[in-house]
Amino acid sequence: MTWWHALIVVVAGIWAGTINAVVGSGTLVTFPVLVALGYPPVTATTSNAIGLAPGTLSGAWGYRHELKGYWPQVVKFGVASFLGAIGGTILLLSLPKDAFEAVVPVLVGLAVVLVIIQPRVSKWVAQRREQNGTEHKPGPLLMFFIFLIGIYGGYFTAAQGVMLMAVMGMLLSEPLQKLNGVKNVLAAVVNVVAGVIYAFVAPISWAVVLWLAVGSTAGGFLGAKIGRRLPPAVLRGVIVVIGVAAVVQLVVKQFAD
Repeated sequence: MTWWHALIVVVAGIWAGTINAVVGSGTLVTFPVLVALGYPPVTATTSNAIGLAPGTLSGAWGYRHELKGYWPQVVKFGVASFLGAIGGTILLLSLPKDAFEAVVPVLVGLAVVLVIIQPRVSKWVAQRREQNGTEHKPGPLLMFFIFLIGIYGGYFTAAQGVMLMAVMGMLLSEPLQKLNGVKNVLAAVVNVVAGVIYAFVAPISWAVVLWLAVGSTAGGFLGAKIGRRLPPAVLRGVIVVIGVAAVVQLVVKQFAD
């Protein structure tokens, strides 16, 4: 890896770590960057999962005060994410590489759509908080959805945070900041589990992992501390632009091949 490739990866990692702590979908920054630098989609996905794991951990740590007293429930959610992540990694490693490369533009496109509608989801959740005085407790349906999102996250991590916020916003009555903290912890669980498995059995670029880890760790702390002061529209706009560019690039590559 050249020095300027390393610099690009570090900057992408910082940006992704910040975005993951604030709104999620940081993978839509780093994945296209890695593909543009010449890494195969599967290697980009596996290296990305490991490299962003420290950033999700630092982001989760930054929200520890919002989760005070809620950790027993977070642990239960984490078990569902843990099992789902294992299922997702098995899918990625067992399906043919061509199958993943064929479906990845669809997954990136889905993630971009989720990022676009995220403000509407947040607005709906906030209105529901004001209008509905009923307290919603965690139940089997929520655990099932967290498990499914864990499968998606283990297979392809982009926008799992948006999915988690939407599901928890519908099925829980907790404040949004607490939900965001839970989201960061569950995303960390998925990334760490997937990363550990990939480290032993999947194609990995360890240079990418190193520089992504450096950048994403710094970005996770940044996002947890001051990221909430950044204009969400700016962050979301960058994600959408990069995500659309990634879809175009991947589709063109498939036709070229």
